[in-house]
Amino acid sequence: MQFNHLFDSPEASEAFAAELSLFARPGMALLLKGDLGAGKSTFARAFIRSLAQNKDFDVPSPTFTLVQTYDETRVPVAHADLYRISSVRELDELGFDDLLKTHVLAVEWPEKILDWPLADRLLVELSGSGRSREAKFTAGGAWIQALDRNAAIRGFLEPTRWGKAERRFLEGDASFRRYETLHLDHEQSILMDMPARPDGPPVKNGKPYSAIAHLAEDIRAVIAVNGVLVERGYSAPRAEVFDLEQGFAVMEDFGRNVYGRMMQAGEDMREPMAEAIAVLAGMAARDWPADVVIKGGTYHVPPYDIEAQLIEADLLASWFWPYITGTDIPDSARAEFESLWCDLLPLTQGGKRVWALRDYHSPNLLWMPEREGLRRVGIIDTQDALMGHPAYDVASMLQDARVDIGFDVAETLYEHYCALRGRVGAFDRAEFDLAYAILGAQRATKILGIFARLSKRDGKHGYLRHIPRVSRYLERDLAHPRLAKLKAWFDRHMPATVRERSQ
Repeated sequence: MQFNHLFDSPEASEAFAAELSLFARPGMALLLKGDLGAGKSTFARAFIRSLAQNKDFDVPSPTFTLVQTYDETRVPVAHADLYRISSVRELDELGFDDLLKTHVLAVEWPEKILDWPLADRLLVELSGSGRSREAKFTAGGAWIQALDRNAAIRGFLEPTRWGKAERRFLEGDASFRRYETLHLDHEQSILMDMPARPDGPPVKNGKPYSAIAHLAEDIRAVIAVNGVLVERGYSAPRAEVFDLEQGFAVMEDFGRNVYGRMMQAGEDMREPMAEAIAVLAGMAARDWPADVVIKGGTYHVPPYDIEAQLIEADLLASWFWPYITGTDIPDSARAEFESLWCDLLPLTQGGKRVWALRDYHSPNLLWMPEREGLRRVGIIDTQDALMGHPAYDVASMLQDARVDIGFDVAETLYEHYCALRGRVGAFDRAEFDLAYAILGAQRATKILGIFARLSKRDGKHGYLRHIPRVSRYLERDLAHPRLAKLKAWFDRHMPATVRERSQ
């Protein structure tokens, strides 16, 4: 992929370099070629400062050190200047191969490595004088997708009032879903970048995991679900402008008062948690549509059916079992495991179905005390909502995988939920208690598998520290008498002491 671009000022060059940093990840190489004074250092510094999310971040020239690494930036970056390199042996001593595993490279004077097999590389050839610069871009690998996506974002924002906004990285990666913040004067919004989900490999009956588990395929789910929640008086982010085909939306920014951060900071969470539980109790008392009309068609909210529940539970057999044992699960153990779930899960399929958001927990709840009533609870990441049992989201919140919620606190909030449900109509407490135990156990089982998969497949080992917490939730759910056979399976094959020792 090649294209040319004219920067009419150093500021324009710096702004483009900052945009490229939004897509940077380890293994990518930015190669800056040009004569002395062509603007290579200006481009590199802007790229690194954006990764540091600090315009005043000190980026000295690596002319004499040859390589300067920055591990405190959003993505670790290695800034190299190869002007004084005269031999391949010197290049070998710089350790680029090892750096590429953990860093993004920004290399000035890259002529000595242009014939290296760098899969994800972007060559920027700069020329010109005065304030303007001509740039020729030659992209390979992941940089092609990044440049295409960046150009699409520019095209999406240009006709809106956010066309001149400064873009900053918020979270996500360069694959399925990512977020930026948009800053314009004193206003701030969220740019959601959610292209259509690529299909994974088939895992059962010719279908990929995402299709069986009913994961959102594109941004239509966000627009549809959030739109209904807002209409009904809940605080989900409003979409100011969106493009369903490309997967972009400019959405309301709820700030950074995230429940999880508040908990970790030791803030008093009694009122925020009580209001979040009240939101779920209120949602359980309402009727929710299975089909939502949005611009350009209708979005169908899928059912949280047994097939979806089973494929999620199977993550433990497929990923967590090998993680703790080093071997694949025997066919007999797997068959018994699935049979036990086939006995339990139908007990959660009856009764009134509501929207189960599936990710109603501390990372996706924000406290907004300036609002009134239930609108003080901000709800994000709603795209995977399904028609399911209301107990699932209660378990998701009170059995939070990432922060500790004491059993006594959870019990108090659970009783508060049941009391609220009992005030607005018929409420079968025994049925709900059972569904809560089953769905809590199913969710914990799924999460153990996901955390093992994140470590094994994606190299994200930080999630393993949460395994003991999730294991404790699972053990508490398994204590329900109706789950005795499932508990016996876990006691035989992976008791709590083994699960928690495996982190």
